[in-house]
Amino acid sequence: MSKIKEALEKGHGVLQLMPTWVPRPFNEPGRRLKLHPDDYFALGMDRGGICERWIGSVAHADNGPLTKPDEGMSYVVLDKSTGEKALLKEVIEELGAEIIGQELYGKYGTWPSYSKFFDYDKPLFHHLHLMDKDASLIGTNGKPEAYYFPPQYNCSQLGRRPSTYFGFDPSTTKEQVRQCLADYSVRDTHILELSRGYQIQLGTGWYTPAGVIHAPASVVTYEPQWNADCNVIMENVTMGEVNSYDLLTGCQPEEKKGDLDALMDCLDWEECVRPDYKETYFRAPKEKESHQTGLSEKWITYANDWVAAKEVTIAPQSSVVVKDAACYDAIFVQGHGKFGVYNCEAPGLLRYGQFSGDEYFVSESAAKKGIVVTNESEYEPLVFLQHFSNNNPEVPKTVK
Repeated sequence: MSKIKEALEKGHGVLQLMPTWVPRPFNEPGRRLKLHPDDYFALGMDRGGICERWIGSVAHADNGPLTKPDEGMSYVVLDKSTGEKALLKEVIEELGAEIIGQELYGKYGTWPSYSKFFDYDKPLFHHLHLMDKDASLIGTNGKPEAYYFPPQYNCSQLGRRPSTYFGFDPSTTKEQVRQCLADYSVRDTHILELSRGYQIQLGTGWYTPAGVIHAPASVVTYEPQWNADCNVIMENVTMGEVNSYDLLTGCQPEEKKGDLDALMDCLDWEECVRPDYKETYFRAPKEKESHQTGLSEKWITYANDWVAAKEVTIAPQSSVVVKDAACYDAIFVQGHGKFGVYNCEAPGLLRYGQFSGDEYFVSESAAKKGIVVTNESEYEPLVFLQHFSNNNPEVPKTVK
């Protein structure tokens, strides 16, 4: 039996994952990811600070020419005693439908999505992610994404601007936006003045379609998304930080570099100026009916064709069975206890490269059978977030 199959068998269909830390050369860390203060520049000063933790990822981060071959990709713990590990990508390649189910494996051949925590002290720049029609030109996927703002990671401070901007005010014209792009290297275009901002409400979230420009808030954000890492950054100055021109054009094919009409076509204009944007894309949590004492489940990402997520809470001194209709990754954000055969716990402080007890990948068969989850605390809840792809039939289809 291979080490990978042995790990899946020992875990009864559940795999333990290592934390995956991702640096970024822009902005600065918010220092709320439970990473040791000495380790935020663990990959070197030329790589920038660690501002993200990727969860259940088979995707490769796009961080320029210094990017490591496995950057952004999750590792499965095969043997804690020896430190042996394997890429989640390799695990899924070997196990196939045995771990992610026949529907996902037959359609995509892999786990097609991932989630992350991103943590920036300043807000992110006004940017968009490519739609499939544009992503295919550079050999990647479009990237719809969702946000949830976990209170557990935001209890210390909310950064320098805890509000997110989505799209443009409905009165905005294409000519105004095009002029901002034309002046990207000439002046501070103040493109954000054409947008509309929303104050963040912890414990809620949003869905953001590909092609919609947005400038995320400076709060720690849990982000389920499709497998891709491509941005078109249309804001040239963000709170005093100058964004280089290649950040605007870096995701264009060579023959279209700097083509303003092609950049404008990357915008899903109708969604960007949608007058009922909040009514359509804001996501308040939705309770899932439960008949187990001590168990609360809330859908936090739903009503889209790509990704879903749920927040699960187990009351102190309670043991429950959490059943789901599809495979998922799980990340614990509060408390300690048992997750199947594993001792689980939300981290207090992690060193770079250290194992943790907060991240797991659950196979489809184990999810359907149900995972016994026990809260061993006498005082506080045990809370974890689950991220699904687009094959869970239980996910609410509508906002209301």
